[in-house]
Amino acid sequence: MSDSALRATGAAAPSGDTNRWKALVFIALAQLMVVLDATIVNIALPSAQHDLGISDGDRQWVVTAYALAFGGLLLFGGRIADLWGRKRAFLLGLGGFALASALGGSATSGTMMFGARALQGVFGALLAPAALSLLAVMFTDAKERAKAFGIYGAIAGGGGAVGLILGGFLTEYLDWRWTFFVNVPFAIVAAIGAWTVIREPRVGRNRSPLDIPGVILSTLGLVSLVYGFTRAESDGWGDAVTISMFVAAAVLLASFVLVESKVKAPLLPLRVITNRSRGGIYLSLGLAIIGMFGLFLFLTYYLQVVQGFSPVKTGFAFLPMVAGMITGSTQIGARLMTRVQARLLMGPGFLLAALGMLLLTQLKVDSSYTTLLLPAMLLLGLGMGTAFMPAMSLATQGVQPRDAGVASAMVNTSQQVGGAIGTALLNTIAASAQLSYIKGHIASAAGESQQRLVQLQGMVHGYTSALWFAVGILALASLIAFTLVNGGRPGSTPVASGSGEGAGAEATIPVIAH
Repeated sequence: MSDSALRATGAAAPSGDTNRWKALVFIALAQLMVVLDATIVNIALPSAQHDLGISDGDRQWVVTAYALAFGGLLLFGGRIADLWGRKRAFLLGLGGFALASALGGSATSGTMMFGARALQGVFGALLAPAALSLLAVMFTDAKERAKAFGIYGAIAGGGGAVGLILGGFLTEYLDWRWTFFVNVPFAIVAAIGAWTVIREPRVGRNRSPLDIPGVILSTLGLVSLVYGFTRAESDGWGDAVTISMFVAAAVLLASFVLVESKVKAPLLPLRVITNRSRGGIYLSLGLAIIGMFGLFLFLTYYLQVVQGFSPVKTGFAFLPMVAGMITGSTQIGARLMTRVQARLLMGPGFLLAALGMLLLTQLKVDSSYTTLLLPAMLLLGLGMGTAFMPAMSLATQGVQPRDAGVASAMVNTSQQVGGAIGTALLNTIAASAQLSYIKGHIASAAGESQQRLVQLQGMVHGYTSALWFAVGILALASLIAFTLVNGGRPGSTPVASGSGEGAGAEATIPVIAH
């Protein structure tokens, strides 16, 4: 394609930025830092709770404060990246995240810790969409985009498992505070590198005035939704506050959609989400994350509590899944993305992950890691890596350049909301099944050892009951991908022209798919 044709689409010429591969290294490093933080702190939580005197009732706020700020502000962060410039938003997000991490590592009280985690969420909401939208505007050639998003997708999918390994090492051999301090060198290296090598294309910058009503409604709506699911996990689905949060979320988000359909310069142009293919991606990704959260949540407890693994050994136990994700993303997804339709990667990928989850429903107290958990993790990793890679790419493809930030934010929003739903829904199912099993079997257990065995069996029964739901959710994600995601020819997807306000200003040129 000619440079003039690319300029007409609002994209940079594939050969226009010789530093784009160097830039990918630092963008990927920043993404790894954000993804690591979602799991690395969980490993350190028991030690931090003890040192800071955080009560059992309040400890959830170490996770919840981050989730609320991150999930609630993602759309705003994506719009800021479009308005200020993606490189500037990326650097500001890195700097703020590093400072918040240093504050968390230096925390002397629970309140200070909660505040630091909220600040991490605020700057993460600026950093994550800026990183993804930088890739979207810097890599426009089909084959190059496939490779770049293959690497990014592997990190997005496998970073959480790496966080378990790193968190285990830091907590066991150094101190829980290093699970926060480790972000500082990550951020410094990424910021220096990004400042030096990133040359953001200037085309497609969104100069429209900020949609303040949209910011307020979307932030409050998403915070209410995420907190509703978080509250459901700890206080139950019938809790008055839980119900009121869901009602508030429904009203606020419905009002947000109404406002966005009326205002001249919306925070989230509805054309971004009403596109059938892109909407299918956001929905299937959110569902897949619900299922995957069950895996991390239950397997971490299963390996440590039931099997007696140390934190470090638990982290290493997840390595096959990381290897599977990297292989699926870089060797399967990236190689096939220009040859087959995205749905023919996403649909089978989610199905393969569902098969791996199906194996895990056979867990017993004494299940073998080698014969059950290892193949299940490999299948899950391969499936999710294969599906995530084209999803990350296609979700930001076909949008007007001015909308790249909010389109990227929607990817992260679907994952964040999916994570909140997955944690609450699957944990509730597991807890209910566990309680029912123990009540039905504890009376017949003679002696302390038998009672302990019933407790462990009840725990595993709870996990497998929830994992059956995760299988169904992943299968549904596969069905949605097959049904809704693009039906265009391989290596081709609609790319916005960048001119005009309407959704119809699109031209089909050879580029790539998510």
